[in-house]
Amino acid sequence: MIYQPEIFAPHPIIAAESQREGGVSPPPYHSLNLGINTADNPENIDKNRQRFFRALDWSAEQFTYSYQVHGKEVLIATGPSGHHGYDAIITRQPGLMVGVTIADCTPVLIYDPEQKAIAAIHAGWQGTAAQIVTHTLHRMQEEFGTHPKDCLAYIGTCITQPHYEVDERVASRLDKAHLKPGAQPGKWMADLKGANRAQLRSAGIAKSHIEVSPYCTWANNEDYFSHRRNAGTTGRMLAVIGMKKEQS
Repeated sequence: MIYQPEIFAPHPIIAAESQREGGVSPPPYHSLNLGINTADNPENIDKNRQRFFRALDWSAEQFTYSYQVHGKEVLIATGPSGHHGYDAIITRQPGLMVGVTIADCTPVLIYDPEQKAIAAIHAGWQGTAAQIVTHTLHRMQEEFGTHPKDCLAYIGTCITQPHYEVDERVASRLDKAHLKPGAQPGKWMADLKGANRAQLRSAGIAKSHIEVSPYCTWANNEDYFSHRRNAGTTGRMLAVIGMKKEQS
């Protein structure tokens, strides 16, 4: 049902990404579909979210999220709520969990142990091209006094380079260092994990402070939803992070 990164383990942080088993949704959303932007029955999604948060010993009522639009707007969260139009959420509020939905795009979770701040970022190819990770760290610095050198980051499960073919239009927006020629002329294989890791490193986060998921939504489709492999009709995972109230 859940995968938890190790990098935050020594800290009073709850961080996790969901997997696709353990829920109540029928095919093609089977089974732990957590995406409100799918055609699944809302009652199923609510039950699944309750199960997911209960597994984390957290409350679904203490969660802030947004309907994502593949942009780079950053929400500063002060309490549990739902929003529209944000692809990154930051907060310093203990007891509040923030998260993003995913099904091939890259989730990035950040924790600043000095300023007690967190971020959840949704980076598809558009967000990666717009450097949403860099933009979010800048907002954390402006709002909370965050220094990237102090931060820990987790790059979550997404579609990986061997399975992510893009055309020239998309490739022209991405750093060439994270592209390989595809099997056909005009096609490229894009490395979203590598591109976002490079942005974290350029911002000042040490290599030893970054963990990268070893999994792929396409290759490990039995455990993760893949929008591309499942032809656009599939469920969504959540990648979430929250600070325990003991920090206050």
